[in-house]
Amino acid sequence: MEKILERYERYSYAERQLVATESQPQGNWSMEYNRLKAKVELLQKNHRHYMGEELDSLSLKELQNLEQQLDTALKHIRTKKNQLIYESISELQRKEKAIQEQNAMLAKQIKEREKTVAQQSQWGQQDHGLNTSSFLLHQPPPPPPHPCLNMGSTYQEEASQVRRNELDLTLEPIYHLGYFAA
Repeated sequence: MEKILERYERYSYAERQLVATESQPQGNWSMEYNRLKAKVELLQKNHRHYMGEELDSLSLKELQNLEQQLDTALKHIRTKKNQLIYESISELQRKEKAIQEQNAMLAKQIKEREKTVAQQSQWGQQDHGLNTSSFLLHQPPPPPPHPCLNMGSTYQEEASQVRRNELDLTLEPIYHLGYFAA
C-alpha cells in the first residue's frame, strides 16, 4: 500500500510540475509579444526619421543625434564603396597586366613566325635559283662524236667547267642578299 501511495505522489507531483511549466510559457509569450511589438514600433519610427519623415516632433538634441547617425552611416557607405572601387581597380589592373603579357607573347610568336616564313621564302628562292641554274647547267653534254675514241680528257674538262660555273651561280644570289657582305 505504501508503494502505491508513493507512486501516486510522484506522478501527481510530476503532473503538477508539467501544468505549472505550461502556464508559464503563456505568460512569457504575452510578455515577449509586447516587447517585440514595442521594438518593431521603435524601428519603424527610426526608419521614418532616417527617411526624413515626422521630424517635427524631434528635439534639437534628437536631431543632432540623428544627423550624427546619418553621418556615421554615410562614412561607412563611402568606405565600403571606396573599398569596392579599389578592389575593382586592382582586379582590372591585374587583368590588364595579364593581357599585356599575353599580347607581348603573341607579338613575339608573330615575329618568330614571320622570321621563319622569311627564312623559308629565302631558302625557297635560293632552292628555286639553284634548281633553275642546276637544271640549265646539268643538261647532259652532247655525246662525243666517237665514244670509243674518247679517252676522257675532254669530258673531264667539261665536267669541271660545269661544277665551277654551278658554284659561281649558286653563291652569287647569297652575296646579293647581303648575308656574306662585309
